[in-house]
Amino acid sequence: MTALGLALAALVGLTLGLLGGGGSVLTVPILVYVLGFGAKQAIAMSLGVVGTASLFGSLAHWRSGNVDLRTAFSFGAFAMCGAFLGARLAAFVSGPAQLVAFAVVMVLAALSMLRGRVGEADAGPRTPPLLTLAMVGAGVGALTGLVGVGGGFMIVPALVLLARVPMRQAVGTSLLVIAMNSAAGLSGYLGKVEVPWGFMAAFTAVAVGGIVVGARLVRHVPQAALKRGFAVFLLVVGGFILFQNREAILPGGPAPETGTAAAH
Repeated sequence: MTALGLALAALVGLTLGLLGGGGSVLTVPILVYVLGFGAKQAIAMSLGVVGTASLFGSLAHWRSGNVDLRTAFSFGAFAMCGAFLGARLAAFVSGPAQLVAFAVVMVLAALSMLRGRVGEADAGPRTPPLLTLAMVGAGVGALTGLVGVGGGFMIVPALVLLARVPMRQAVGTSLLVIAMNSAAGLSGYLGKVEVPWGFMAAFTAVAVGGIVVGARLVRHVPQAALKRGFAVFLLVVGGFILFQNREAILPGGPAPETGTAAAH
């Protein structure tokens, strides 16, 4: 893996550690447009990378008391079911179409972040309705399996609004849910997509280092400013992906598969 690839892997980890999400929306474009993998390979690999890194990050947050285990496992159980089904459904969707859906998620996440984050003032103990928790969890999971996003940008607001989890604790709890989500999603791709395990392991190891650092920095970095800057970045990358795969949107059929593992 090149020095650029190592640096970008570290960036994925830092983003996850600082924001409780965002790793997948960086990993897929990096794997496709910088490192040359195909869309389906990149999505499957991103689940392994982000899932493993998120697990280590959740441990770092747990040691700081920033993980609500009960909420994570109840929400995560529904999300895992959705992730596995989403990954199986992905076999019927073309690579370019997956990337278009992925870019749309990026843009929506960016717009949500630019509207401002949920504050901790409203946080307080609350038991969310089971049906609501199940629907949101399964929906986030399905998106994880289909387009390879861990769902942190949806999980964090859901935890704050539904379970009244404080923002800082929601970040750590989100990482554990992402790890569960990603494991289920990756299992749905096994046997359907060839995964270069050696490369994925190296990329993951660097991302894990980044997420541990990010988890330690989260107390010292202004979250609002960081999220605004990252949101602008998401808009730019999402727009680029939509442009690259415009043939999948316009009449005339999907564009050719983007990227190839032969580059490695």
